[in-house]
Amino acid sequence: MRKTMWINFLWALLPILWLIISLGIIGMSASRACVIGLIITIADAVLLFKQPVLNTLSGALEGIIMGIWPIMYVILAALFVYQITTESGSMQTIEKLLSSITTDKRILVLIIAWGFGGFLESIAGFGTAVAICAGILISLGLEPIQASVICLVANSTATAFGAIGLPVLTLAEVTNLNDVRLGFIVTLQLVVLVILVPFILVFLTEKSIKAFKGIGFITLMSGLGMAIPQVIIAKFTGAELPALVGSLFSILITVWLTKRKTGAVEEVENESISEIIKACSPFILVFIFVLLASSLCPPVNNFLTSVTTHLHIYLGKNPNDLPINWLSSPGTLILLAGLIGGKIQGLSFNKMFKILVKVLKTIGMTTITVCAIVGLAKVMVYAGMTNALALALVSLLGPAYPLFAPLIGALGTFLTGSATSANVLFGNLQYSAAQSLGVSKYWIVASNMTGATAGMLSPQNIAVATGAINKEGLEGKILKETIKWGSLYLLITCVFLYLGGLFAKLV
Repeated sequence: MRKTMWINFLWALLPILWLIISLGIIGMSASRACVIGLIITIADAVLLFKQPVLNTLSGALEGIIMGIWPIMYVILAALFVYQITTESGSMQTIEKLLSSITTDKRILVLIIAWGFGGFLESIAGFGTAVAICAGILISLGLEPIQASVICLVANSTATAFGAIGLPVLTLAEVTNLNDVRLGFIVTLQLVVLVILVPFILVFLTEKSIKAFKGIGFITLMSGLGMAIPQVIIAKFTGAELPALVGSLFSILITVWLTKRKTGAVEEVENESISEIIKACSPFILVFIFVLLASSLCPPVNNFLTSVTTHLHIYLGKNPNDLPINWLSSPGTLILLAGLIGGKIQGLSFNKMFKILVKVLKTIGMTTITVCAIVGLAKVMVYAGMTNALALALVSLLGPAYPLFAPLIGALGTFLTGSATSANVLFGNLQYSAAQSLGVSKYWIVASNMTGATAGMLSPQNIAVATGAINKEGLEGKILKETIKWGSLYLLITCVFLYLGGLFAKLV
């Protein structure tokens, strides 16, 4: 029996080994590696796990459809809003506002890389925050490599709720867990990290312990200003708004404390206030629409969720229900906010349609990657491959498994460059492991999400950073810097979550 378990483990490990080799060693493109990985997984399921061909193919199809809706739909809508704001010139207004607050680079890093970066991550995700914020910091006098490392480290905790909560919502969907409770637990797991990261960013700005002189309290409040609202919002509304609200509170409290300390913030002229509101209108509307569509507004929420199509694609036993939420999907809400916000900013519907088509053309490879990785994960679950991995890992690690659970999520982000894909890839593995151990499923599954926020170690995210600063070829130098902080980040994560897991039944 034990021999059979380890044989099944080795065969189930085959697709993951392929992804490690193809992405981490060979350097193959993610789209090609994941498509080949899907083919390997299908063959593995049919030939070695004796899964019927039609069941295997229908499981893969379910994953592919899920990759398109809601995952790629949300990505398309989020990037559409960002491009509208850029095309209208409103992004420049937002950038100027943020960079005019103070000349202290340490505080600018907290406002731009941490606060504004978290805001961009909450709306668009997928490297947008790194690319934009690195450019702003360079224009304000930081060295390109330094700016890239700072933005990569800053773009960590917010990724859990990036693109209007997509990673957590996807994790809840693939594991059939309640998304509101799961999102709340993720915010609890992230509290220590959210408080710690601003201190790392300030240290990286001056590269000295003296960097905290005079702004230690502001740094602390910049972290708490994001952590506390995130926990409250996640508890009462779900996964869509925590990073968005938290980042805004962090910016506001950092600016307010800076003004109290130095008086450096100039009064904004009345006519400028209307321009700022105009520039931020798509993001303000996203906030309003997501809030109205949440459980906090039952009449609207009930109406929107009633317009849902339920698909049953998998032909085997115990198929998952795949809901297509036409109106309540974050993608629909973001798209609508973008159209109205774009109109407020002076863009015609014809211009916005061209922007949407342009964005659609740019996400082709990402769509292939996401659909393939979700299809791969679905086949692994239905064929019993995920369960085989979980049984072996639990047998090997025993009660110590929760200590390593975040590392599995981090591995997923390292391989795919996406916290969402990491959750799809390993979410069910964590769920199965928790069942085998008899511990809190929510705590262990959330650990995958928390570990997956260590995106600073992902070669793909580092490539985004080097591309943004026109320093292609220096990826190794940036990785050398980020790996030190990424290792510290994961060490703290593993220890904190392991200790917290001992009391997980209380949440």
